[in-house]
Amino acid sequence: MKKVDLMIFDFDGTLADTGADLVSSINQTLTSMRLDPRSPEEIISFVGDGVKKLMERSLGENNKGRLEEAMSIFSGHYEKHLLDQTVLCPHIEDVLKYFNHKMKVILTNKRYHLTLAIARGLHIDRYFMEIVGADSTPFQKPDQRVIEYLLDKYNVAAQKAVIIGDGVNDIAVAKNAGILSCAYLNGLGDKETLLTMEADFYCENLMEINSLFQ
Repeated sequence: MKKVDLMIFDFDGTLADTGADLVSSINQTLTSMRLDPRSPEEIISFVGDGVKKLMERSLGENNKGRLEEAMSIFSGHYEKHLLDQTVLCPHIEDVLKYFNHKMKVILTNKRYHLTLAIARGLHIDRYFMEIVGADSTPFQKPDQRVIEYLLDKYNVAAQKAVIIGDGVNDIAVAKNAGILSCAYLNGLGDKETLLTMEADFYCENLMEINSLFQ
């Protein structure tokens, strides 16, 4: 068991299973622009670098020039439907309760107001000291400066902090900043890619986190 003072949680695919609502809003955007919808698997594979990149990838090379139009449609739709099918990831509330005494923050490449709306809607905002979204600081995962900001703010040594996430950016930012990483293999991220990244810890079930850290 590893002793940590700060636990940093990714959001999409780690705390909340947001996949279905993202897919729905992306495909609603594409069809309203008279473009072909994409498969859920394909859209999910585009998640992890923020909504702009998600939209860019979903539009494809030929429609790059329509990004602004797409973003406007997507934002309007997603803000109204972000809790239609989104649920907490299995067992995550048990983990948050177990570590109630620990400093915990959410670090996501999703925009702050969207993350806050979902966290409030799922009643987990109370477990966290702070939500750091894509637009909260000038930096996003995997830029180590976003971790340095947190370590500095909460006065925590790098070796006493861990990031728990299901995406390559979570493991990459941990390596870049010298903190511990725990990869969740059953989120939205690609399992095979995560396994190649040599995270410090791996878990198939979020409940395993309770026996990895103290």
